Amino acid sequence: MRFATVLGIALVVGLYFTPTLFERYVMSAARPHLPGSEVPPPGFEAASSPLGIPPTTTGSTAYVLQESPDPDQPFVGYDPCRPVHYVVRPDLAPAGTDQLIHEAVSVVSAASGLQFVYDGATTEAPSKEREAYQPDRYGKQWAPILIAWSTPEESPELAGKVAGTGGSSAIQVSGEPYVYVTGQVQLDAPALTETLGFPDGSAVVRAIIMHELAHVVGLDHVNDPTELMYEENTGQLEYGAGDRAGLALLGTGKCVPRL
Repeated sequence: MRFATVLGIALVVGLYFTPTLFERYVMSAARPHLPGSEVPPPGFEAASSPLGIPPTTTGSTAYVLQESPDPDQPFVGYDPCRPVHYVVRPDLAPAGTDQLIHEAVSVVSAASGLQFVYDGATTEAPSKEREAYQPDRYGKQWAPILIAWSTPEESPELAGKVAGTGGSSAIQVSGEPYVYVTGQVQLDAPALTETLGFPDGSAVVRAIIMHELAHVVGLDHVNDPTELMYEENTGQLEYGAGDRAGLALLGTGKCVPRL
């Protein structure tokens, strides 16, 4: 009986989501080739067609898309015609979690059709004011998505029962739709280290990473407890039909080579 109670607490700590999404902001695309520009030269790795194909939709409507800055644009997504790069800050990472991150990314990629590329480890610390363009660190391209193990002391957004946060930054080129160009995920290392010690702990942590990555690519919380994007989820370990329908839709965004 005591064992069951402890397991229940672990699941609540690991999957009780109230993530504070990082503020999305719009940056000017003007003068990208001038010194000191806030944006990279356009067209980096842009292909003429999407790199992947989203799976057939499940038909479910049990998903919520993050609000678009443009009321005439139904959703914001990453450009499907170029790879989505990501890096991991390994500081404080619990043992064995590298594989969980890559598995979670792979599931998001398969569900959305977006093609992710791992650029390795980074020393960049998470920040709510993270710059979308960091040429000194990452070269003349949009900064990759940052996945960082952190603590509530370093990242106050992780205080309380928040196991992780995730979100992306959007930009608009004149005459084109808003597009996400980078994002970040913060994971509560101390809390998730504890979660890993429970039965199914690895699956729980993987689900947390999947939840936050879904925020990064454009999903919001839902009211359906059978979906992984349910805010107070305490049992779902995989994407539900609604989650998958939303992710498939987010993979159908417009290609914007002028970015």
